[in-house]
Amino acid sequence: MPVIAVLLALAIGAVMLLALKVNPITAYSALIEGAVGSPYAITQTLVKATPLLLVGLGICIAFRGGVINIGGEGQIIVGGLATTAVTLAFAGLPAILLIPLGMLTGLVAGGIWGGIAGVLKARFGVNEILTTIMMNAIAQQLSNFLLRGPLIDPKELQAGTMLAQSPPLPENAWLPRLVPQTLLHAGVIVALVMAVVVYILLWRTVAGYRIRAVGLNPDASRYAGIRVPMYQALALLLSGALAGLAGSVEVMGVSHRMMDGVSAGYGFSGIVAALFGKLHPLGAIPASAIFGALLVGADKMQRAVQVPSALIDTLNGLIVLFVVSSDIYMRRRQKKQQTAAKIVEKVDTPVLPAMPVK
Repeated sequence: MPVIAVLLALAIGAVMLLALKVNPITAYSALIEGAVGSPYAITQTLVKATPLLLVGLGICIAFRGGVINIGGEGQIIVGGLATTAVTLAFAGLPAILLIPLGMLTGLVAGGIWGGIAGVLKARFGVNEILTTIMMNAIAQQLSNFLLRGPLIDPKELQAGTMLAQSPPLPENAWLPRLVPQTLLHAGVIVALVMAVVVYILLWRTVAGYRIRAVGLNPDASRYAGIRVPMYQALALLLSGALAGLAGSVEVMGVSHRMMDGVSAGYGFSGIVAALFGKLHPLGAIPASAIFGALLVGADKMQRAVQVPSALIDTLNGLIVLFVVSSDIYMRRRQKKQQTAAKIVEKVDTPVLPAMPVK
């Protein structure tokens, strides 16, 4: 169903291209070529897929725990800010220590940012959708303050340009390049390892079992003795931690400094990637690669056929709409099938005659 949803979105996009007097075949050929048409394009796709996968893994944990994390954007920003501050403060450390320290800092910062919403939900019953969205705005304002104040690049002050960006990270804090002359960095390996770790957590540990149980039926979980609020808060904390790690990887692997716009919409696109992967950590791997390819290929299509950027945003929005709708449709269909199976089972069950009373 997710594949059909993407095809339907592309079909509607083709109608829009025709309305703009653009050949859809030419446009989509450019999209595919831009995403996987060369070794460099493939590396760019993997670079885009890395933060999507990390955010998507966090979304898998949150949704499996019965909570919704819309705060990925803010958690990415906070993770990037924390990583920048720590790596600049400890620039003298060797790379073998500074790189893990930077990633750990981003992970902890994102976890704290997501955990705030988790505690508010667990202690006071505050809706996590509202808190995570509002904390996105708080994180953005915090970034604006720090990048134009304590963390601003001194060169920007000297030049008077006042761009919202930090000084460059020390080179010993840069993630190693996997392919020379490209942006593909070791963060993609970190993301793949984390996918396996999240799978083991959710399906091979007691804590993961309880998170999934709370998501499936909080009332039954509470009756079984599981502390439902605690595991909901834990799910949001872990989700935020992975988004914070995504911010850390982006800063250390791609931009090599913290700047405005580092999140690049990954916090929202990661939700779609997780849904596309059926909220399974291993399913999120190919889903993130597909959406990474769409992001890279869309830029190539825009340059090749001169379509407005609004069309690219619309196409991505259609994909989100159809993927989410297909997920809702499949859930309703499964529910109807389960109900029908129960009815058939009751009808087919033979009724034994009552035993005569002597």
